[in-house]
Amino acid sequence: MARASDMHSLEFKLPDLGEGLTEAEIVRWLVEVGDLVVVDQPVVEVETAKAMVEVPCPYGGVVTARFGEEGTELPVGAPLLTVAVGATPATDGTEAGGAREAAAPTATDAGASPRPDTGPARGEASGNVLVGYGTGAAPARRRRLRPAGPTPAAALASVGPDAAATAPGPDRTAPASGLTNGHRGDGPVPVISPLVRRLARENGLDLRELTGSGPDGLILRADVEYALRAAAAQGRPATSTLTEPRPEAVTAPASAPTAPGETRLPLKGVRGAVADKLSRSRREIPDATCWVDADATELMRARAAMNASGGPKISLLALLARICTAALARFPELNSTVDTAAREVVQLDRVHLGFAAQTGRGLVVPVVRDAHTRDAESLTAEFARLTEAAHAGALTPAELTGGTFTLNNYGVFGVDGSTPIINHPEAAMLGVGRIVPKPWVHEGELAVRQVVQLSLTFDHRVCDGGTAGGFLRYVADCVEQPAVLLRTL
Repeated sequence: MARASDMHSLEFKLPDLGEGLTEAEIVRWLVEVGDLVVVDQPVVEVETAKAMVEVPCPYGGVVTARFGEEGTELPVGAPLLTVAVGATPATDGTEAGGAREAAAPTATDAGASPRPDTGPARGEASGNVLVGYGTGAAPARRRRLRPAGPTPAAALASVGPDAAATAPGPDRTAPASGLTNGHRGDGPVPVISPLVRRLARENGLDLRELTGSGPDGLILRADVEYALRAAAAQGRPATSTLTEPRPEAVTAPASAPTAPGETRLPLKGVRGAVADKLSRSRREIPDATCWVDADATELMRARAAMNASGGPKISLLALLARICTAALARFPELNSTVDTAAREVVQLDRVHLGFAAQTGRGLVVPVVRDAHTRDAESLTAEFARLTEAAHAGALTPAELTGGTFTLNNYGVFGVDGSTPIINHPEAAMLGVGRIVPKPWVHEGELAVRQVVQLSLTFDHRVCDGGTAGGFLRYVADCVEQPAVLLRTL
């Protein structure tokens, strides 16, 4: 049995999951208070705006507190749980009480604000890397000065970690990172969270006047909130009223009353991310759409011949993707993005091809990296891998971002045409409808052919209709006569 003096409590915070994500929703806890965890053991499953992620804990020991119920949204840097390192699982009331007494101050501190002095200690570092914590022991960081005498944490120690985790944080009379005596100067402000910047901007607070309590002076959300409260206490005006939610919980805006017959569904997670991206696309991109019907009979015959020759089967989506990459090589204007700040069109020399996939969690757009370097067999395998991961909710943020052009096969829904919304910040999207038998004039005679409608939505800032029409016509020519592709192979 480990003695309380041998134990020390470490706080594990929600790490930066990458790709600019600033919050995540707790979907399912994988451990309970009192469980023994090992280094890099997954402890919680969270849902970001891009993917479902199992988060591993970088510490080994006994879980003494959890922060947030399932369904709670947490910002990056908020406490997830505390671990008593050096403890063993509780087998009787005495040992469990010792672990709780060791952990209660940490749980209470976590309720007040993210602490700057937590991290791997005594060699208990993680070997697994999620953005936000590293693989080595954390460097020594300054500790906050606390008033002498008993603290609320001490009063909660005898109650246990659950009470400590849910109790409000201590009411401090001054911010942990109060205003400095002078300006920081013209150097960069140590802030990485856009939420922190927005909070300061909306309340008229100059971040250069703050000293951050995070690692290497990083300014945290708690620092801004305490500075604003200090300013209010001194009678200085603020541009908006600041509420004081627990820093580890994201307070959702109050929902409007539900009228009879209404059902209100929150726009959050994947659905919220899709809504934000589509709205931004409509606001910022002056898009236009052109379309054409094409005879896909020869393309279907070519695919059947490929699959009859043995080896891995080639998917239709892979052939369409191969046609897209060839078309983008001829019309590079459509593989670009617009830098609105610099008023420049940025043409890209690599094609990272996104494709729309409908899943139980909503619409996602996985990205095939360097699609222009892949043949049809490689594209088929990558499409299959990413689709399987999408349906399992296992796509990583990196696999859902960075696309330069999107292929949208909405024909799987049994529809012929659509006017796609561009996947911001890309410049174009090719839509493919269902391939169905239709009457068609072929070689001067009426015949039944396999016909598909192709539509191209493009950013009119990057090119004019001539370029867009040329791209779409080349795609249609390759669909009607796959031998056209031989010129680019």
